[in-house]
Amino acid sequence: MSNPVFFTPPGSLDQLVAGEVFVLEGPEARHAVTVKRLAPGEPVDIVDGAGTRMSGKVLAASPSGLDVECSSLAVEPQPGTRLVLVQALAKGDRDELAIETATELGIDAVIPWQSERSIVRWKGDRAAKAHAKWQSVVTAAAKQARRAWVPEVRPVVDTAALAGLVEAAGLAVILHEDAVRPLRTVLEAWQRGGTPTEPREIFLIVGPEGGISPREVTRLCGKGAVTALLGHHVLRSSTAGPAAVVLASDVLGRWAAHAAEPAG
Repeated sequence: MSNPVFFTPPGSLDQLVAGEVFVLEGPEARHAVTVKRLAPGEPVDIVDGAGTRMSGKVLAASPSGLDVECSSLAVEPQPGTRLVLVQALAKGDRDELAIETATELGIDAVIPWQSERSIVRWKGDRAAKAHAKWQSVVTAAAKQARRAWVPEVRPVVDTAALAGLVEAAGLAVILHEDAVRPLRTVLEAWQRGGTPTEPREIFLIVGPEGGISPREVTRLCGKGAVTALLGHHVLRSSTAGPAAVVLASDVLGRWAAHAAEPAG
């Protein structure tokens, strides 16, 4: 069984070497001691959310700090092809459910999309609070999945701004019930399309409850996006993104075993 994971700010593990003691403080330390009830002698992983993972043994535990002896330090590389979920804002927290599950499955970044048919609107103070909530959701999901990387939640975009991002992406796929080609076919054809430069990003674009409007599909496809079919049934906004992440990860070989690189 893998070790429990706790987060520390990016960069705070950079100067650590095996044999040294790292002190985890703040809310993560309190959670480790009061909720997880970690005690001296137990194994634990500390990650910085930016790919660095420290594995070690608890030496002392108190709500104010967790003393961990570092046994190893490694950097987990990002995949050569990064998956970005463009998730339309949706009611009933379905958008948050989508990004939570996608994070557990390995998404690399999330873009909130204010689509034409989105009932939920991010405006003014609500936009900043909603963005912070999304970042909190993916951080908690990354911790649950014991990931060393926390997905980035990028700024919210409208369709005009999304069209500009699509133009610069390696591949942008609109998951659409009226598409002809299956998502697997689209991904495999893209892989055969030559020797691309790295890193690359694939956008997986998911609409709101009412679907993506024809005008939006036309606009995004005009900037290079393609449509793809994800199965024979209509999926909820909270389901389509995670399902696409699973299929794309399989096709791209992202779930094949890979070794972390020793730090330093």
